[in-house]
Amino acid sequence: MFITTIDQSHQSELLGANMQEIELKFLVPESRLKGLMRQTHVKSSQVTQLAAHYYDTPDQQLAQAGIGLRIRKEGDTWVQTIKASGDGIAARLEHNAVLDNEQVQTMLDNNELMPDLTIYEDTPIAAALANFKLKKLAKNLTRLYVTDVERTTRLLTESNEDETDNCIEMAYDQGEIIHGNDDSLRKAIQEIEFELVSGDLDFLFTTAKTWCKRYKLCLSTVTKAENGGLLINEQSHSPAVNANLSQLQIDKDSSAPAFIRAVVHNCLLQILPNSSAIVAGSIDDDHILQLRIGIDRLRTALKAFAEFSDEINPEWLPILKQTATLLSDYYQLAYINIQIEPELQACGAPAVDWTTDIENIKITPINTLQANDFQITLLELIAFTMSDPSIEPQTDQLACDKLTKVLSKQYKKCLKTNKKADEVSVAELVSDDVEVSTDITDNDQPESELLNQLRDLRYISEFSTPLLSKKKAKKKTKCWLKRLTKAQKALEQLNDDNQHQQFYELKSKTDANALYGAGWFTAILTDDQSHIDARLAKFADSSTFW
Repeated sequence: MFITTIDQSHQSELLGANMQEIELKFLVPESRLKGLMRQTHVKSSQVTQLAAHYYDTPDQQLAQAGIGLRIRKEGDTWVQTIKASGDGIAARLEHNAVLDNEQVQTMLDNNELMPDLTIYEDTPIAAALANFKLKKLAKNLTRLYVTDVERTTRLLTESNEDETDNCIEMAYDQGEIIHGNDDSLRKAIQEIEFELVSGDLDFLFTTAKTWCKRYKLCLSTVTKAENGGLLINEQSHSPAVNANLSQLQIDKDSSAPAFIRAVVHNCLLQILPNSSAIVAGSIDDDHILQLRIGIDRLRTALKAFAEFSDEINPEWLPILKQTATLLSDYYQLAYINIQIEPELQACGAPAVDWTTDIENIKITPINTLQANDFQITLLELIAFTMSDPSIEPQTDQLACDKLTKVLSKQYKKCLKTNKKADEVSVAELVSDDVEVSTDITDNDQPESELLNQLRDLRYISEFSTPLLSKKKAKKKTKCWLKRLTKAQKALEQLNDDNQHQQFYELKSKTDANALYGAGWFTAILTDDQSHIDARLAKFADSSTFW
């Protein structure tokens, strides 16, 4: 039995059957909650109870496809909603259908409430369901979890010169997600959303930045559907998200401004989920590592392709660099404590306790990401990716015409620096000026010149390959990237080993047990020399793909 939707014209008036939802979601820190509540609970605000039932297959096939399906009571109205991935950041495709209240109530009374998938057959959302057989999917659907939320909304408006209005709906949600089969399993919800109702995107981002500064809000890409999935899987956070270049949406006709926007967008697809997990409380090493890698990729892109757009803000880079450095300071110690220590002890090393060192770090990953300047930078970067590249002066310049110059310049830098390795040992080159300060919490470890340049070349090459790699030369391109990556990773490992050695050396001044680790890594650094030389030689001998 399926529910009948009400008259389509009336449905459109209420919700709009098909639309792209553009919204920004934030977590609210407890310290700013009272002030925020005063601004949400004003005379013009409305309070609505939202009771939602979320559906998926038992093995969560919809969630894996980035789709959320629910039936929700919004005030006195029951609405069936499906949401599918849009740009993966702030925009999602959404379809709403207002249902017949009496039918819904009857199905609830009989414990038979199920969504009707037939309504999506001739809608824009159908593409998101193309990989599913709807009849089979409908038979396998089950209610996995429900949400019980109190939503407080108010409209924020601004008049334009052309007498039209910019309008945003601000919604503060407080409640919980409840397991569909065990109502003792619950997860709290406390978030605020800004959704563009009408008008310009600039108004959405300007407003969000104002509220972000005032209440120290933190961006989150975690939906209620994702939180529900975490609840039923008994997980606190989703797994860390790695870089995924298959999501880089560019083609050979991409203009320079369109290319840099696509590259920044691809980096944000890695940065935002990992950042969201950390601000929600994750201390998982992998979230920190993948966030750091995402920021490194973004920094490389903003530097290398700075001339591709006039809209790049020079203030982004120093903020991103500071954030990456603070994350690295914490990650190094946490990695030693969780990964290195067990390995050394398995080889007979005496135990070294790093707990106090980690606790003494003044700025933790969550503190780092809660900083206003980082959150504002993320908002500005999202706005940049959603802005129109065609209005820029360089819109008539193809990205592929500029990429060869960028790659050649970076490649020559690497070869020049690599030459120094013939005169100075690679170990010295990597560790040049890299010292662990007597106060690890104030540690500032600049990357070696060669390692930094190889990493930048790798990221630039990965971004450029879809435009410059010719079909007949795919094998050559793959081989070149493989050799570059192996050289970069070998140097990176050497750099990490060198830093680990220095951490243990410093620790040995207060704990003699750390001498084992210091000696262990000293031996590794000596043994690695020939391996590094071979990787660098292969890279230097390879012909480029552009």
